[in-house]
Amino acid sequence: MTESRRRKTPLVADKRYPSKGRKPATTKRAAKPAGKKATARKTSTRKTARKKTRKTSSGGGGGFFRRMFRWIWRVIWGVTWRLGAVAGMLLALAVGVVYSSLPDVDALLDGRARGSVTLLDRDGKVFAWRGDQFGGVITADTVSPHLKNAVVATEDKRFYRHFGVSPRGVASAVRINLSEGRGPLSGHGGSTITQQTAKLLCLGVPYEPSEWESEAAYEADCRQGSLWRKAKEAVYAIAMEVKYSKDEILTIYLNRAFLGAGARGFEAASQRYFGISAAEVNPAQAAMLAGLLVAPTRYAPTNNLKRSQDRAQLVVGLMEAQGYLTSAQASSARSNPAQLSEAAAARAGGYFADWVMASGPEFFTRNTTEDVVIRTTLDQRIQKSAEEALQYIFQEKVREGSKAQAAIVVMSADGAVRGMVGGRKTRVSGAFNRATQALRQTGSSFKPFVYATALELGYSPLDTVVDEPYCVNIPGSGQWCPKNYTNKFYGRVTLADALKNSLNIPAVKVAEVAGLDNVRTVASEFGIDSDLAQGPALALGASESTLIEMTGAYAGILNGGSAVEPYGLTELKLLGDETPVMVTTTGIGERVINDKAAKQLTWMMERVVSEGTGARAQLPGWQVAGKTGTTQAARDAWFIGFTADYVTGIWMGYDDNTPLSGVTGGGLPAEIWRETMLRVTEGMTPTPLPMLAPDPPARTAQPQRQQRRNKETGLDRAINNLLNNIFGN
Repeated sequence: MTESRRRKTPLVADKRYPSKGRKPATTKRAAKPAGKKATARKTSTRKTARKKTRKTSSGGGGGFFRRMFRWIWRVIWGVTWRLGAVAGMLLALAVGVVYSSLPDVDALLDGRARGSVTLLDRDGKVFAWRGDQFGGVITADTVSPHLKNAVVATEDKRFYRHFGVSPRGVASAVRINLSEGRGPLSGHGGSTITQQTAKLLCLGVPYEPSEWESEAAYEADCRQGSLWRKAKEAVYAIAMEVKYSKDEILTIYLNRAFLGAGARGFEAASQRYFGISAAEVNPAQAAMLAGLLVAPTRYAPTNNLKRSQDRAQLVVGLMEAQGYLTSAQASSARSNPAQLSEAAAARAGGYFADWVMASGPEFFTRNTTEDVVIRTTLDQRIQKSAEEALQYIFQEKVREGSKAQAAIVVMSADGAVRGMVGGRKTRVSGAFNRATQALRQTGSSFKPFVYATALELGYSPLDTVVDEPYCVNIPGSGQWCPKNYTNKFYGRVTLADALKNSLNIPAVKVAEVAGLDNVRTVASEFGIDSDLAQGPALALGASESTLIEMTGAYAGILNGGSAVEPYGLTELKLLGDETPVMVTTTGIGERVINDKAAKQLTWMMERVVSEGTGARAQLPGWQVAGKTGTTQAARDAWFIGFTADYVTGIWMGYDDNTPLSGVTGGGLPAEIWRETMLRVTEGMTPTPLPMLAPDPPARTAQPQRQQRRNKETGLDRAINNLLNNIFGN
């Protein structure tokens, strides 16, 4: 039999299905398998139906879009996680680079580019601060818990829970800025304390004077809020979170924050405003300090205490809401708001402090990189007296709305300045100081130096001169005819009476007899350093000078005729050092006129107050010497006078040289002088002036004159001729 004919054995699958032409078996044994086959067929049918359904549905538009969406999503997800991974690696790299550059915490606590100057009065009490004040290092552990909590509650309530950047805070700030009509990055920044600290550190860029126009420009660059800057700030903040603990970051912040009035750090601010350490502040004081962070200059309590207290109330509310204060503590803080210390409230001697800073050595004052302590000549009682006197006169004697200004200088006979007011606004710093900066015509207040020259040359206060019409030919200017203030002539008068009544013609004649060059020399040696007029108008105060120069020159008359250099600095030390860098004990210089001449001039000037134009400056029980001064068109009015203890100078006028209305040196300036000295001398025992009355003239002939200054040939003869023409035989 062949292979093709061999009968094939049926496969198992073939046995499951009947072949064509055959009838299926009908035995009962086959019935059971038949049921299983039916079930299988039903299952197969359902699967086939589902496949058809899927095919049908996939063939429609909805399936296409779903497949497209799934594809786009897979692309976006693939790109996103890859970009995210790359960004994460770049961020980690940037953080690592910044992390490696961060120094130890101690190196970041005092980042000032310049030092501070603390000014003490003559009794050693602090009255002013200048420069960038740094009170010393405080830490998050040593600072008052109330202050620590106030800062966190105000600036970053999630400080201890974030990683340096708060996305929630940034989003909230953007929302608020947009709702207020600003740009997303303008106004509220949403910065964490860590980010603010990064900004205070200027992202690690130190201040280099050679690279910046000024420190202000450097700080402005540090505070800029561009998107790129914010990104760098975030990287720096995260690196700080990795490098330092939360309390270390807070410590840096507490020491570097600017809090107004030149205070850098909360220790300096606490000492500046309250006179205590930041470790000792109570909740109300802590709230005021923390409230400064939003706008240090605006909310500085020395600028506006009420505004600062109102801001503190908001901070107290935040501290209470966040559980840092109980209701009782918050209520107590609201009922007892923080108050300034006595020194901070007084803000004494702002003009004086500015003058000391301007006149001291630059590398220890204006541009110091060290912390310096300067002891000064300021007497706060006298300073207060001058300020109160000025305010009283302008409130009671000057019409409301007047723009007139005034200045006061009080000094001892050796030139030690005890008080200074440079304008009507007394609680200022950095303002124009009319006592030291304003050059004004001196008027008749210059005349004592004319008579000082004559007395030094041997004339007597009782020598006479004729007050009559008088003209002088001035080369290049023509004829000049001075007149008296009263437009009257008084005939023959003594030198003492001429000064007492401030007569102009006698002063011009005496100046010419004594020699204009001599008068200039005496005035210059007494400390009037401004350019002095060359012509005879010199005698009438045509030259300009400052109030402090003129007051110092009068101090030279009081001390017996020696030159005086006004001074305010007595001792300068570096903070922490016991040995002073410099010491000043007196401002007295070389003798200008002899003691007798100085005492006789004092006698003449005493008569100005007791009998003459300075009568309004009289002090009950005190001998007072002085001189009035009023310039042409009354643009300046002066009164400078002294008791045996103090010399006080007053100037009054307009900054724009507008003439004063109805004011002369014997008027309001003399009254300001009197009100000042009434307060200064309160409780003091009157002391006689060092003056000497002249002997009555023993003869009518002219006495021999000293020719100490001019040594030119023929000068004696010229002077004698002038004497005969002016004084008579």
